[in-house]
Parts: sequence; C-alpha cells; structure tokens
Amino acid sequence: MLAPFGLECVSAGDLGLPEPEETGTTFIENALIKARAAAEASALPALADDSGLSVDALNGKPGVYTADWAERQWFEGEPGRDWYMAMGKVEGLLQEIGADADRTSQFNCVLAIAWPDGDSAVYEGIVDGTLVWPPRGKRGFGYDPVFLPDGREETFGEMDPEEKHRISHRADAFAKLVAEQFGE
Repeated sequence: MLAPFGLECVSAGDLGLPEPEETGTTFIENALIKARAAAEASALPALADDSGLSVDALNGKPGVYTADWAERQWFEGEPGRDWYMAMGKVEGLLQEIGADADRTSQFNCVLAIAWPDGDSAVYEGIVDGTLVWPPRGKRGFGYDPVFLPDGREETFGEMDPEEKHRISHRADAFAKLVAEQFGE
C-alpha cells in the first residue's frame, strides 16, 4: 500500500525484531507498543496496526482480545487459532442475551506510525456492521464470515477480496494516514 509513495517496506520479522507483548487495553495502546518497539529496535520509522471486532451488546468485546478469543490448544500441544470457535463464542454470548440482542458491531483498526526520535501518530479506521449467524462465506479472515457491513448484502467472508479491502477498517485507517502524511 505504501509503494505508490516511493516507500520500500520491510517487515519486523525480516529484520529479526522481537514481537513486543501487547499489554495495552485499547487498540491505540497496542498499535503504539508495536510501532514504538520496532522503531526503537530498528532505528527506522515503523508502522504497526492493532485491530479487532467490537460487539455493542457485549460492551465492545472481544475488542483488543479478538485474536485471543480464537486461541486454542491443539491435541499435540501446539497452540493455534480457531476462528470458527471464536465466532461461536460470540454467537453463544449473544444467544444468552436473547433473541433481541443488539447485533450491531464494528471492525476497528488503528495504524500507528513511530519514528526513531520517539514521535508517533495514530490513525483509526472503523467499518460498521451487523453480526449474522450462521457464518456465510469462506473468504477473508477471522470473523469475516459473520460480519455484514452496513449497506451491504454480503458478509466480508462472501465479498470479493478487492471490494472488502476497499471498504475495510484498514482501508479507512490507511486513507487517514495517507491524507495526513502524504497530503492526498
């Protein structure tokens, strides 16, 4: 996404940087933790994100713990993520509330950019929607098969990837970053 601006990107993994522990309680805090750690360790500007699903009826949960809700121990003792289990957990909690549970939700993304001098900036992106059940579609990632963006008939899991990326929470955050950092 940054190539059109003449920027060459390299991942923290390619640089051999350790992953910092995400100890924040907000998307902003976790994105800043990751960006600042990479900028400090690499002496280069660093871009990081934190994102997740927030469900109104669940007081914003899973929120910053979106990926944690999918954590699972496999039979061989290897950890992994089971997104269908995570979607089922959300649905189960909504079912406990009852048939009139508010299914309004948002996908949130915070992009944080940090410079080696300690300066930083954050850009928040949100796409509003509603949760559906059962899951629909096999495209996308994570909770995409249960997330129906407002004004759409297809879940992120059913949607053409190009269309999803055009309207996503990450696209919204990135557009704000580009507008401020590159004046576009």
